[in-house]
Amino acid sequence: MAGALEGVKILEFSEIIAAPFAGMLLSDMGADVIKVEPPGGEPWRLQAQFMPLESRTFMSLNRGKRGLALDLKTPEGKEVIYKLVPQMDVVIINYRPDTPYNLGIDYETLSKMNQRLIYVENTAFGRKGPHSYRPGYDIIAQAVTGLMAANGKTNEQGLPQAMSPAMADFSTGISICWAVCAALYAREKTGKGQKVEASLLATALAVQTGTFMDIDSVDAETQSIIRTRIKEARERGASFEEIQRIRAEARPMFGNAYYRCYFTKDGVVAIGCLSDALRRRAAAAMGIHDPRFEDPNWNPMDPESRSKGAKVVAEAEAVMRTKTTDEWVAIFDAAGVPAGPYRTIDELRSEPQVIENELIVDLEHPLVGHLRMVGPPLKFSETPSQARSASPTLGQHNDEVLAELGYDAATIAALRERGVIR
Repeated sequence: MAGALEGVKILEFSEIIAAPFAGMLLSDMGADVIKVEPPGGEPWRLQAQFMPLESRTFMSLNRGKRGLALDLKTPEGKEVIYKLVPQMDVVIINYRPDTPYNLGIDYETLSKMNQRLIYVENTAFGRKGPHSYRPGYDIIAQAVTGLMAANGKTNEQGLPQAMSPAMADFSTGISICWAVCAALYAREKTGKGQKVEASLLATALAVQTGTFMDIDSVDAETQSIIRTRIKEARERGASFEEIQRIRAEARPMFGNAYYRCYFTKDGVVAIGCLSDALRRRAAAAMGIHDPRFEDPNWNPMDPESRSKGAKVVAEAEAVMRTKTTDEWVAIFDAAGVPAGPYRTIDELRSEPQVIENELIVDLEHPLVGHLRMVGPPLKFSETPSQARSASPTLGQHNDEVLAELGYDAATIAALRERGVIR
């Protein structure tokens, strides 16, 4: 059975994570994705190579694509792209902000060749504003958008640490995939292509919803106090750690006993209770007493309430160490409390829940041989997704793609000899 995007042709100018991840997901849904790389390979192919020009990072983000290694700085390289564009439905581009214009693959240039073209461009900070010209990667996006601050992790020196996996990059990849599907649907109604702009900045902010939201009637006084305290602290030369403590003091402290991980007798278990009913069930399952359930006027900002909350947490931590992880999971299951054991990736490769939901695929790579990886995340009853092939070797499909454009063997050989293709 054909995938949902069978017949859709995508030209992908990409590197690192966001756009490659999007292209891989679109390929899983049936699109014919041609990934364009410079003759030396894109940076992620060259990151921690375990054999020449092959790396785990590249292979994990580029399955199902055809590979075209092409020097876009040459007239002959541009000519290949300009012959491809009229046949394409979508272009995805994920380069530094000035690169598309320097290479002649910007929206204005390509859309003149194909008015039905959907052009999805991802930048770090968007096309407007004082930082629009700057390149950026996931760690920078996390730092400047508050994602890193929300993560709250620091190293032994007190320096903030990025989330892993790359939250801004991967969520932007999903956003690009969503944008392509929406733009294709719009084109079916209007017959017109369009430009879609994505950015790490926009996606990193979008996933923070409630954290970013500011409600005047609720937050104005608190925010004013925080800003004043931080300003005063900076004027007297306060450390980064002190300023972080000021911010933390403004956040309600509930004594987090119900949305966290616990040590058990033999491992770790996570529970997640995001309603009062679930918190009550969890307290009953653990056999702990929580005074907040008896006090309708409980105020999490009150110092006495914070102290009581801390005692509840300490009691829960002690109780959770009395049984094994399997025992606690069974207890929470019986009580209807969301819970699960802590697992590592190595364990998940043989986890029945993962296997039975067909979330692992086996592929054959031309150089590496057999590999296993996470499969398509979505299931369609009528247009199934599938991982059709492993990632391409550098320039693997050069001859195939050029032949489809009408290049004969002698011309292809001459392009290779001149270094236009690898």
